[in-house]
Amino acid sequence: MDMKLTKINEEIVTKAAARCKKQGIIIPTLAQQKDPNLVPDEIKSQLKDVGLLDFNPLNLFRITWKNDPKTGLFNDGNIVEFPSELTGVKARIVGLVGKHFPTGSHKVGAAFACLVPRLVTGEFDPTSQLAVWPSTGNYCRGGAFDAKLLDCKSVAILPEEMSQERFNWLNGVADEVIATPGCESNVKEIYDKCWELRETRPECVIFNQFDEFGNPIWHYNVTGGIIEEIFQRIAKPGQRMGAYVSSTGSAGTIAAGDFLRTKHPGMIVTASEALQCPTLYSCGFGGHRIEGIGDKHVPWVHNVRNTDVISAVDDQQTMDLLRLFNEEDGKAVLAESGVPQETIDELPLLGISSICNLVSAIQTAKYYEMDERDIIFMPLTDSAEMYTSRFAELNEQQGAYTRDQAQRDQARWLHGNTPDYFRELSYHDRKTLHNFKYFTWVEQQGRSVEELRQLWDRDFWTETFNVTDHWDKRIAEFNERIKLA
Repeated sequence: MDMKLTKINEEIVTKAAARCKKQGIIIPTLAQQKDPNLVPDEIKSQLKDVGLLDFNPLNLFRITWKNDPKTGLFNDGNIVEFPSELTGVKARIVGLVGKHFPTGSHKVGAAFACLVPRLVTGEFDPTSQLAVWPSTGNYCRGGAFDAKLLDCKSVAILPEEMSQERFNWLNGVADEVIATPGCESNVKEIYDKCWELRETRPECVIFNQFDEFGNPIWHYNVTGGIIEEIFQRIAKPGQRMGAYVSSTGSAGTIAAGDFLRTKHPGMIVTASEALQCPTLYSCGFGGHRIEGIGDKHVPWVHNVRNTDVISAVDDQQTMDLLRLFNEEDGKAVLAESGVPQETIDELPLLGISSICNLVSAIQTAKYYEMDERDIIFMPLTDSAEMYTSRFAELNEQQGAYTRDQAQRDQARWLHGNTPDYFRELSYHDRKTLHNFKYFTWVEQQGRSVEELRQLWDRDFWTETFNVTDHWDKRIAEFNERIKLA
């Protein structure tokens, strides 16, 4: 895709605009998603009568970190600050809440930024093509939701071992759902299915979050920009941006760290992954239970040059903390140890990968001996609501959660959370991870060596991330076409 959207297919754009006109679709700009104050009052007044999960095109304007769950309109951003009584560190750890997006996850934003640029330029024809969303979970849910709001047909692809909640929801939204073999680590099987669709169904357009630059572009500009706003609002005199922590997954969300680095050059960017599949930590492989993190390769869109640290987290730690944070005996133990009730009430806002981020944030604070002057930010991708079937499975496998188990989990996984599998990256370490992309993307997925070398050029990323003015201009022009259609 031409990142500055200079080429327009007039015939397809005309058809797409007429289709949007018929369905009452108006597309928000990324500037409006970053700052909902820019959303027209007419749209805000209509949103009051639209549910967050409704399949209404107006919910395109709710693809923002600033949805207010109380009013149905907007606020300054939803955050959870984790106190030292929970974390055991002096640094302030702040999570940006993803639950209040449509679909309950911020991945709906990344999918928007992959589909919309092609829609408004005519690279994607909603009258004849299908949007295919390969994913390890939330991204294909976000893509299917966006496609439905934009009156596009969609196909969702995800591993068969993902949570049943995801499949139940997708079956009512996507036009087709394909389950590939394995768990979240089995990304190659997803890619294989995409190649099959390319060869057998030419109407399918693949929006692969692992190599679509719309994914990190959205997070660089929207997620990174909002974190900076929140930092400026909550930081006390003398405090600094200590770190940004994000599980890598498709390497979209971690791009917020690229933006924050432009404002805070001395900060740390920590990439979190599963110890059972330590791809970045040691070029390793395996299967794990931290849902939503794809592994066994380095995503094409991951700017590894900007990653300082790899934190490999034991998936048993995340599953035990999921129970500690949500089961009644777990919450009681936390309260008795001094964790504020307000914090305990907010812990269900953390899904499994969010807990992984919290673990890595604590380890980052300990490793770098951060103190009260440091603020660490991280995304809370989704909430525990997405994993109710996992609680039933854990109860069946391990028995009912007890007070004794809660005390052990708190002692082992919170009080005893240390950076045991924590790796600082030298220049050559980062170059090694960059070169590791060769085996997936050049040998398997058809990229060229010249393209791979280009990704090591720091200017490439600066130019790639700073295209949203061009995108917003095309979106505004497309909205004008809708009015005239």
